[in-house]
Amino acid sequence: MTDQTWRYRDESWSTGGDVVGYEVEATDGSIGKIDEKSDEASSSYVVVDTGPWIFGKKRLVPAGAITNIDHENQRVRVEMTKDQIKDAPDYDKDTWDDDARTSHGSYYTPYSQY
Repeated sequence: MTDQTWRYRDESWSTGGDVVGYEVEATDGSIGKIDEKSDEASSSYVVVDTGPWIFGKKRLVPAGAITNIDHENQRVRVEMTKDQIKDAPDYDKDTWDDDARTSHGSYYTPYSQY
């Protein structure tokens, strides 16, 4: 896993406003809204509430998988399909630990290369 997985491609994105509540767009449509975020150094991510399309599961998306943040339109873009996000590891805030981080990092690393 590279450090790029957990860093925004453009650090200025994270300083333009709070992204909680923003719509998240995959390449083939909306996947939900950001429920929470972390801006920890080398560990930035957003948690997306996917709503009913995958039975209300939450998906943690590392910052490196985000390709654009549009603060004006309150939209975050991820260069992944809905199915790729649906197939990501489940996120559970209560069990977020080093093993979970490694699992998410391994899954998202191919989408975080820049």
